[in-house]
Amino acid sequence: MYNIGVIGGSKADEKYRAMSIELGRLLAESKSTVFCGGTTGVMEWVAQGVKSAHGIIVGILPAMDMSTGNGYLTVKMPTGLGFARNVLIVRASESLISVDGSTGTLSEATFALSEGKSVILLGELPLERRKPEDGMVFRANSPKEAVDIALEEAYKLREKIKSGWRLPGT
Repeated sequence: MYNIGVIGGSKADEKYRAMSIELGRLLAESKSTVFCGGTTGVMEWVAQGVKSAHGIIVGILPAMDMSTGNGYLTVKMPTGLGFARNVLIVRASESLISVDGSTGTLSEATFALSEGKSVILLGELPLERRKPEDGMVFRANSPKEAVDIALEEAYKLREKIKSGWRLPGT
């Protein structure tokens, strides 16, 4: 249905494990393709949830070595780009859900906003919309709420693109 990015900490707090797995399952059930950084922490837990519901999850890996991707990924895309691969995750996604995270997650989220894409927050990421042309920032209280908002925002982005709107820089 939609391309949804999930961003979050590679060294995430265990309190986000069940939430991340449920998030992945719900995204798979929505028939969305999920994009993530493909390594550990939130990325692995979300991938586990996607796989449990027979969905598609693409890990855009920072290294060239495919073995650095977690074992739940449907597709492992090695890049050798390190944190620069964050741009690819954002570009592949129509909206993004953030679970926990630190500076790498914040870089993805701010890039998404500057691209006009919405970011839905689950957890504690200090993020705010600053410019009218930026994407929207939403805070969700549950994985289901995050998925519902992400799907609606992805739909809105598709409609904007159909009407002639272009991503900044394209």
